[in-house]
Amino acid sequence: MSFGMIIEILVAILLMLTIGYCYTLNRRLERLRADEQTLKGTIAELITATEIAERAVNELKHAAQENDATLGERIRAAERCCVELDRQVSAGDVVLTRLSRVVVAARSLQDVPSAATAPDPKAVAAAARSFADRLRDRVSPVAA
Repeated sequence: MSFGMIIEILVAILLMLTIGYCYTLNRRLERLRADEQTLKGTIAELITATEIAERAVNELKHAAQENDATLGERIRAAERCCVELDRQVSAGDVVLTRLSRVVVAARSLQDVPSAATAPDPKAVAAAARSFADRLRDRVSPVAA
């Protein structure tokens, strides 16, 4: 065997090792490319899911703003209603006080045994006050 032949055999062996290594490297690259396609699909799905989530969050914000505006208006209406009810309750108390005065005055007039006796001055005064209050309210309504 000559020196040239040994070098050629050594080059052939190195060439076969290189071919084997290239084959192994090619298989790994094919797997990497397949994983790359899978990863691209996963990324595309993640982008789609993110866009859907962003739209949902924006819709929730919009719905929250609408609900806030609606709730605010309802609260203001309820406050107006409470003020009106308070005013009406106060007016009702005034009317009840006047009616009780009239009833007391009427009862005291009924308790008089005969027409010859004079009516109770306090009852007459109470009836007059009630009548004057009623007339005054007709002229200027109660402002609560």
